[in-house]
Amino acid sequence: MIECSNEANWEEGITLDFKKKCELLNVPRSSMYYKPKVLNDNCDTVIMNELSEIYQKHSFYGYRRMTVTLQERGFVINHKKVRRLLKTIGIRAIYPAKKTTIRNPQHKVFPYLLKDIKIYQPNQVWTTDITYIKIHGGFVYLICLIDVFSRKIMGWKLSTFLDTASCLEVFDLALRHGIPMIINSDQGCQFTSDAWTSALQAKGIQVSMDGKGRWADNIFIERLWRTIKYELIYLYSFDTVQQVREALDKYIAFYNQERRHMSLNYHTPNEIFALKTIPTKQDLFKSFALKNVKISEALMV
Repeated sequence: MIECSNEANWEEGITLDFKKKCELLNVPRSSMYYKPKVLNDNCDTVIMNELSEIYQKHSFYGYRRMTVTLQERGFVINHKKVRRLLKTIGIRAIYPAKKTTIRNPQHKVFPYLLKDIKIYQPNQVWTTDITYIKIHGGFVYLICLIDVFSRKIMGWKLSTFLDTASCLEVFDLALRHGIPMIINSDQGCQFTSDAWTSALQAKGIQVSMDGKGRWADNIFIERLWRTIKYELIYLYSFDTVQQVREALDKYIAFYNQERRHMSLNYHTPNEIFALKTIPTKQDLFKSFALKNVKISEALMV
């Protein structure tokens, strides 16, 4: 009996000692008894389900963070297998890493012509660029040409390819509204290609290009991308190209016809393009008053 008592006391001492160690290390005792889930190749489905669940909560996680999260959940797995499984199920972190400006060192680069230039009328300077839009399973590319003076979107196209042909289609659409003196772009291979530069020069248009790495040289269209993404793209989840195209068609009509720009004294791009000048805010308010008077007179008749 004494021996049993001593043995019990000894075991109790070990238990208390183990508990004390956990308290000192600030480690939950339950975690010390947890056995990691060792999975074989036949359990890939289980891991992919876990990855899908993590992605739903944290769509910005890349394969490294996914790996750490799985390990935290008890899976014995490395980043190589996580990356392979993510590719298998078509999951990719959402982050601004899709490069749309791909230079071709064999193409001629034209000088930047907009430095210190005063833009005082429509069809003086147009600018163009390409941005990417995330959809389920991949990316699509939006090409726009805008008139710098009025901010009017002169032409646009949503494409599944980063090619010069799509840019030329946008150019042809924009020419319905006029012919600019200058068109500025970045140094992407679509805009340094002979097909693009020759098409511009054939219309008597001067070719201008941003300096290498100088996104601020094309600030007007960078602002457009920010506007479109924050007012449309980031608010919805798109599964197909057609869904994005229909949404953009409505938004760009709104942008040109209804959206009032602070830099245009709260006039719309279409108004400024037609007026060929930027009226003051006082002129805008007077037009509102005159419009209301006309409405009142029409109601009284």
